[in-house]
Amino acid sequence: MVDLKVKRLETLKEKTIGLIGRESIAPIIFETRFGIHTFGLKLPIDVLILDNQKKVAVLKESLSPNRIFLWSPRYKIVLELPTGTIKKHNIKKGTQIQPSP
Repeated sequence: MVDLKVKRLETLKEKTIGLIGRESIAPIIFETRFGIHTFGLKLPIDVLILDNQKKVAVLKESLSPNRIFLWSPRYKIVLELPTGTIKKHNIKKGTQIQPSP
């Protein structure tokens, strides 16, 4: 199990803005279906897509700015993390994630 400190985004406004324009990446978690984009980001991010048991279903290391990332719509929990987080914690498909504030 990997414990990650993240900020939960709840409102549509928070989810829409996300990490856009930030000079540094703070870990965030939110729910959406099947895709995100990195338009407006200044830095690459690591992305984890979790199933309902908070196990990693899909992961993407170092997703560059100005990209689109899609996955199966059956997963809706998204963590956007600073690049290197996946490697640092040795996160793989199936890893249990414990997001905490």
